[in-house]
Amino acid sequence: MIDVQQVSRYFGDVTAVNDVSFKVEKGEIVGFLGPNAAGKTTTMRILTTYLPATSGTATVAGYDVHEQSMEVRKRIGYLPENPPLYQDMRVKDYLEFVAKIKGVAPAERKKAVDDAMAKTAIGDVSTRVIKVLSKGYKQRVGLAQALVHNPDVLILDEPTVGLDPNQIIEVRQLIKRLAGDHTIILSTHILPEVSMTCERVVIINKGVIVATDTTDGLTKKHAGATRLTVSVDAPVAAVKEKLATIKGVTKVEETSGSEYTTVFVESDKDVEIRPEVAKIVVANNWPLYEIKAEDVSLEDVFLHLTTKEEGTVS
Repeated sequence: MIDVQQVSRYFGDVTAVNDVSFKVEKGEIVGFLGPNAAGKTTTMRILTTYLPATSGTATVAGYDVHEQSMEVRKRIGYLPENPPLYQDMRVKDYLEFVAKIKGVAPAERKKAVDDAMAKTAIGDVSTRVIKVLSKGYKQRVGLAQALVHNPDVLILDEPTVGLDPNQIIEVRQLIKRLAGDHTIILSTHILPEVSMTCERVVIINKGVIVATDTTDGLTKKHAGATRLTVSVDAPVAAVKEKLATIKGVTKVEETSGSEYTTVFVESDKDVEIRPEVAKIVVANNWPLYEIKAEDVSLEDVFLHLTTKEEGTVS
């Protein structure tokens, strides 16, 4: 449904995106993840035909974004970071206007608007002026305008920025309900957004794609170490000294905020050290309160991939 092949974009001497390639299949929700200034928005603008690529090709629903831009525009719904709302219009009037300029036939316009409002749960504010709505409702109206012509593809750029926690949950749930009927690419730098909403992740850093996988696949593939939390009632110096002698242990680090001595114990990848930790605890007669394996998180992977090397700037 979306096919990006070796796309680059330069602004003078500055490389915004560099040889970017990825695919999004029909009905998928894919998170396009990266730190600020990674090249996310530039890529979104290329896909929405707002900005031409310097080189490479990109197709949306089978149409080339450069050569067949009008066909692409008919098949995408775009929600930029700041929704394009006419603040002095009423919600329903605004959506009818958007449906008209997006080419929805007059006979189908009322149903298209009603369906978009139903999908985004804004029917209760349909007669209200947009400028008096809360930030959360404005975001939903912005999503409704992206949906009103029932596009094949939705491109959402930072859809929950500025929302409160309850509004964020509502928008995430809304986006998940749209999957299947629409192919969705969600651009964000907010990690929970991806892990709670998306089926697959594309990570971009300094204009370059550094990883493409499911969230589980990424954490398994990029886990560099095994980490345990160990909590005992014993002197911290003795605990660190004894645990550091275990074969495969690379670091023992004290953590604060616990009533007892609590340390993080890192070991080489795929080395199982829990039996050895237990032996040392028993041999030294330390009262044990916790041994817990710490999973590698998407945040750990993200930091690893976006800080390990220098690249171009976008």
